Amino acid sequence: MTLIASAGLVTACAAQHEDIAALERTLGSTPSATRALEAWCAARGFAEQPVVIARRIAGDAPREPSDLRARLGIGADAPLGYRHVELACGSRVLSVAHNWYRRDLLDPAMNQALDGSDAPFGKVVGPLRFSRETLDSRHGGEPGCPAGTVLSQIALLRLPGGQPLALVTECYTRAAIER
Repeated sequence: MTLIASAGLVTACAAQHEDIAALERTLGSTPSATRALEAWCAARGFAEQPVVIARRIAGDAPREPSDLRARLGIGADAPLGYRHVELACGSRVLSVAHNWYRRDLLDPAMNQALDGSDAPFGKVVGPLRFSRETLDSRHGGEPGCPAGTVLSQIALLRLPGGQPLALVTECYTRAAIER
């Protein structure tokens, strides 16, 4: 009996690992995590309307990563935007994200939308045609990710000329891979 139970556990772990790897591939298929999550949500049937919204998480911004300003190519006094959000599709929270971004590279309407709406960063700044450079991707959580994180990524978003736009830490939840 123990052998059968162990085999079932191994099978479940392998399936979870494959689901995480599939999510990771989906995220790598487009510069926008929002666009990738909407495709993931649609493919998995998570919501009647596979639309991702960004719900703000209240609280103060955490201390900036020590290399943040160097990665973004800005000085100590340059203004930064910050958002701490849950990205949700239907009733599922798919990820929790920390996003530091260069306000000076956005037009006033983009800054206003990021300050006062549930629009995800990727949708708001999509017209800038940014690219995504994944700096780290790991199964499990980065520091600052909530308990139960199954995949975490740190990425640098860049404008078409290569100028850094934003640094994001994304923590993908177990709900993102549950069926």
